[in-house]
Amino acid sequence: MPRPRQALLNRQLIVETAAALIDADGLEGFSTRRLAAELGVRGPSLYNHFATKDEILDAVADSITAQVDVSFFGAVDWREALRRWGHSYRAALAAHPHIVPYLAQGPGRRPAALAMADAVYGGLVDAGWPPVRATHIGALMRYFVAGSALGSFARGFVEDPGLYAEQYPHLTQAHRLAEHQQRVDEGAFTLGLDALIEGLSHTYERTVGPLPPFPPDATAD
Repeated sequence: MPRPRQALLNRQLIVETAAALIDADGLEGFSTRRLAAELGVRGPSLYNHFATKDEILDAVADSITAQVDVSFFGAVDWREALRRWGHSYRAALAAHPHIVPYLAQGPGRRPAALAMADAVYGGLVDAGWPPVRATHIGALMRYFVAGSALGSFARGFVEDPGLYAEQYPHLTQAHRLAEHQQRVDEGAFTLGLDALIEGLSHTYERTVGPLPPFPPDATAD
């Protein structure tokens, strides 16, 4: 006699399916009933693995955070570590923008989120930053990265040249931004991240001490 389908259910499958539903329908369209239907099980089966809907969302958020690479801290100069972390962090969030508002609430008890915070904070303190400033930098980076992943600047401009032609003379090419969305958004993020790190470098030199030059392979992959 074949085993019931519910026996195949596990936490990883639930999390992966929930993430796919949120990617497709957003947080507003997500429900445990919809998730159970997608998995082909009855709703109560989910609660053998997760006690509440929020536990499922926590697990989805943490699975996305787990994709962020924090191995750079302690391995390269803190400036380069921030730069590489920032790009890895943004890539993970940008791939799942609908979960970002939930994820941005903070690490809570999520293991991957806490491990990321620990690695960043520890790396900055080890590099000489005072603990309070290391906390500020971690928060600043989270604000910057999460904000950049929430939407597209380029997609905010409608593709109608007539809208801009007469009333907005400095925006006559704005209708073309959407077709260059990736280049515009990634360029803006890179510029902002570089400016942020440059500003932090000046702050470090004023409050902590001189910075060494980047090692020759600091920007190598």
